[in-house]
Amino acid sequence: MGVIRVNNEAAAVGYRMGDPAWSNLGQGQPEVGEMAGAPPRICHVDIDPADHAYGPVEGTLELREAIAAHYNRLYRTGKQSKYTPDNVAVSCGGRLALSRAATAMDFLRLGYFTPDYTAYEDLLATFTRIEPVRIELNAADRFRITPAVLEERIKEEQLDAVLVSNPCNPTGVVIRGQELAAWADIFRRHSCTLLMDEFYSHYFYGSPVGPVSVAAQVEDVDRDPVVIFDGLTKCFRYPGWRLGWIVARRDTIRSITAAGSFLDGGAPRFVQRAACQVLEPARADQETQALRQVFAVKQQITIDRLAALGVTFDHSPEGTFYAWGNVANLPAPLNNGVGFMREAFKHQVLTVPGEFFDVNPSVCSRSEIPLWSTYVRFSFGPSRDNLEAGLGRLAEMVNKVAERGS
Repeated sequence: MGVIRVNNEAAAVGYRMGDPAWSNLGQGQPEVGEMAGAPPRICHVDIDPADHAYGPVEGTLELREAIAAHYNRLYRTGKQSKYTPDNVAVSCGGRLALSRAATAMDFLRLGYFTPDYTAYEDLLATFTRIEPVRIELNAADRFRITPAVLEERIKEEQLDAVLVSNPCNPTGVVIRGQELAAWADIFRRHSCTLLMDEFYSHYFYGSPVGPVSVAAQVEDVDRDPVVIFDGLTKCFRYPGWRLGWIVARRDTIRSITAAGSFLDGGAPRFVQRAACQVLEPARADQETQALRQVFAVKQQITIDRLAALGVTFDHSPEGTFYAWGNVANLPAPLNNGVGFMREAFKHQVLTVPGEFFDVNPSVCSRSEIPLWSTYVRFSFGPSRDNLEAGLGRLAEMVNKVAERGS
């Protein structure tokens, strides 16, 4: 995975996780401390004697009820078909949720996009029953695919399923509104399963204000071929809890639970009980509303400061806490992602080269010039003070390199 490669290289030159002298503008982790407007962080969990026992593989009933209610409240108001606990499976984090789903899959052709989340490459390479089908996005289209082109690819490639992050990591593109409704309709009509990674669902800075989820476009929760992945990691800022979930048809959840029975056995009971507290409606809404306000400001700071250095953006990112910037106009060696990353280490800043997001299970087929080699993913996940300090050091880096070349 790209972020692990960045962290390993940074560690070799002195970086240590949590070191305040460094700014980690690479790792996909939001700030986890107290935040303006957000409810106080949960810092204490009582452990009941029953917590020492195994919990249900699919998750406790209480948490699954809370998750189903969360989706019905936000996305299913006025709809006859509602999610129930039987439509939910809980897992120890997002990657394990994806692994459970992949384990439950039969032989199939799975479409995926590039650039997209780096862990998909490992997933697609590990599960040999999955035949990955690459769909390359491009800057000219602002890293989007229209519903018409998507439908044509599904038919041409005879796809059984499609995996995508929305909002997209790393580009910040968001599929929403009528466009997302068109996607849902395409997958229904073609009986093709949509695997929607929505871990950044509440990081949407456009209009109307609020989260984005394909759950709002599902007609029948037990018939539509839609599988949603999310959790506490990003939107509720508890990544260390390793608590994720899957929302899907009942039959899909049964298969995923069977996979989990031998993959991992289920999430700890006490973490699930704490998660119920996080999802209490008033608290959840306060957290996510504050999150959008704080991160929208950090997004603008990041884009403005980077643009002033000569980093260009093909589109205005609407979601996530990443800025997908092109460094081609910067002086060498800053004009490619890897060169930029290694020079930034000297200034105690981490970034992720864009080429790491070229999801490509067939590594042997990579070109000599990596795709997205001039792009960098900049994270504005850290606190504002740490973010601005890191952006300041990047400005010093660009100025020093420019002076050396003049």
